[in-house]
Amino acid sequence: MADTLDIKAKAPYPAGSLSNFAPHVFAIDAVRCASMEGFLQSLKIEDLTEQERVCGLPGPVAQSVGRKHNWSTTGTLWWRGRPYDRLSQDYQALLDRAYDALFEQVHGFRDALAAAGEARFIHTIGKSDPCVTVLTVDEFCSRLDRLRRRLVEPGDKP
Repeated sequence: MADTLDIKAKAPYPAGSLSNFAPHVFAIDAVRCASMEGFLQSLKIEDLTEQERVCGLPGPVAQSVGRKHNWSTTGTLWWRGRPYDRLSQDYQALLDRAYDALFEQVHGFRDALAAAGEARFIHTIGKSDPCVTVLTVDEFCSRLDRLRRRLVEPGDKP
């Protein structure tokens, strides 16, 4: 396995399967998500019905819908009617819950993490400023690292 793994939607396995665009179906708070990208883009939407709809969209479609919602002027994101300050620890905890749900519910996602071996995760197309993106490169890669460690830590398997 390569020393680094650049996570991108169209990258070969396992990198493409670790992308937020990968069609991994999971649920968080009883809301069905067709991809992690659907969940992430839905956070820009306050309306519950529209938020659920976006969660159920494939990654590229969800991204297209999300681009129409300007959240960065207020720094507020939404989940199930609750506002989240983008820079808050509560928001980080929500991201952790979403990635944990993906990890626990999707065998294919766990397989891709295992297939990554010890490669260092990078995301060259991502952004680093939390004021312009709902998930920074560091937030993304650190969650993948944390979940990969769960695969090998005794007593902490899904």
